Amino acid sequence: MHVTIREAQAADYEPLCDLLRELNPDDPAPDAHTLDAFERITGHTDLTLLVVEAGGQLLATCYLNVISNLTRGGRPYALIENVVTRASHRNQGIGKRLLNHALEHAWSRGCYKVMLLTGSEEATTHAFYRACGFSGDAKQGYVIRSTARQNHFPREV
Repeated sequence: MHVTIREAQAADYEPLCDLLRELNPDDPAPDAHTLDAFERITGHTDLTLLVVEAGGQLLATCYLNVISNLTRGGRPYALIENVVTRASHRNQGIGKRLLNHALEHAWSRGCYKVMLLTGSEEATTHAFYRACGFSGDAKQGYVIRSTARQNHFPREV
């Protein structure tokens, strides 16, 4: 299958929101806050929202955040989030191609490492990330979530 991996564009907003529901089906419906976040991400040079497209349909996505750093000689690092491939297109190498593209982008920006976290406990998910070159043993990750209501946003960002 011929696919195109590219940065998200304005026309991708609604199909992308639909695709991300496969990752988090209980998320609230997209609204003005979601659109604002999409526009901030797509308008920022250190934030890259990648999509995989084939036949006019978005099949996969991930979000790459390049973060400035004061260690490692000032070399940045990157964080990958929101990795999802449409269920109907999994196990076809699409996700691996997407993550390889994200890694190439991070390396081209001078990043010395790329990290990602997964909330999945599925062995297949962990095997997928290992097959893409990630190590689950390199560091220990910790997460704390806000106790504020899910839809409450401070307006000054």
